[in-house]
Amino acid sequence: MNVHESEKLAAICEKMGYSLADNREDADLIIFNTCAIREGAEDRVFGNVGALKKLKKNKPSLIIAVCGCSTQKESTANYIMNTFPFVDIVIGTFNMPNFEAYVNAVKTGRQMEILEEGEIDEEHSYKRTSGENAWVNIMQGCNNFCTYCIVPYVRGREKSRSEENILKEIKEIVAEGKYKKITLLGQNVNSYGKDLSPQISFAQLLRDICAVPGDFQVTFMTSHPKDLTGELIDTMASEEKILKEIHLPAQSGNDRILALMNRRYTRARYLSIIQKIREKMPNARITSDFIVGFPTETEEEFQDTMSLVQEVQFDGIFAFMYSPREGTVASKMDGQIPEEVKNRRVNQLLELEKEIQKKKKLG
Repeated sequence: MNVHESEKLAAICEKMGYSLADNREDADLIIFNTCAIREGAEDRVFGNVGALKKLKKNKPSLIIAVCGCSTQKESTANYIMNTFPFVDIVIGTFNMPNFEAYVNAVKTGRQMEILEEGEIDEEHSYKRTSGENAWVNIMQGCNNFCTYCIVPYVRGREKSRSEENILKEIKEIVAEGKYKKITLLGQNVNSYGKDLSPQISFAQLLRDICAVPGDFQVTFMTSHPKDLTGELIDTMASEEKILKEIHLPAQSGNDRILALMNRRYTRARYLSIIQKIREKMPNARITSDFIVGFPTETEEEFQDTMSLVQEVQFDGIFAFMYSPREGTVASKMDGQIPEEVKNRRVNQLLELEKEIQKKKKLG
């Protein structure tokens, strides 16, 4: 989603007459599009922005903008404005469609900080940069409030695009003739359409997309297990244009930790979904995310995650050490796990993943 929103910013900049510079020294406009999921990513933003101080001093006309999820948080936005006063534009996720107006305002001598919540942008095009893949955003925001996650606070509540506008964009993509894959994006695509009137299910949207004439395949990210329906699995199995792959974050294999994370499913429920997917699509590629070292996680509870990975035999996983995010419920929980324990656990999980993939290749 970050890449896709950067494509939108690039298109706005081209419309204003800008083109890509070969290096920072030649640039008239430098934009950082940030991600707030992990603290490390945010720290790297501060380092990169700070490194521009000398460049801005030598070239006062240079416009520096910081936008995206990190700057949707008022505390981060204020920190940037106070610590790096040479930054000209600080805007949140909802305000990027108005980027041209902010650049023009800066040219008249104004410094901009805009963090207002807005609607989904349906007007701007994209400078697509992902080869034969075209990203299509179908919704924004999240209603789940997992206790470790900052997304609902920086992306707002779930808002679905109209099916009419999604299908219009997809028909335009197909007509261009250079995109073989269309990837639908949302914080939780399985919730698509619940806020529309009349409601439409994500599965129905997929069927309607597959009815668009043309030679293309469809995939999507990301799915939340609590909202993955039998209708969706049946649709994936029956529609030839849908790639038989699904990224289904489990996050933990232990029910107590899942409850603390506010994931709203159990290990048994997760495994039943995997079973249904494999019954309908025996060769489906299934990948997942896991967080180790969540507050109060015991060694035995971590072993439940190990055993889940062993049982499912995923085609790939992403494993992360729990990282406290300011403003989330989990960051205030007692029982924070020492870094060395988290590091050991994540390495154990990744080593298991390597063994599984090795056996799959040999088998």
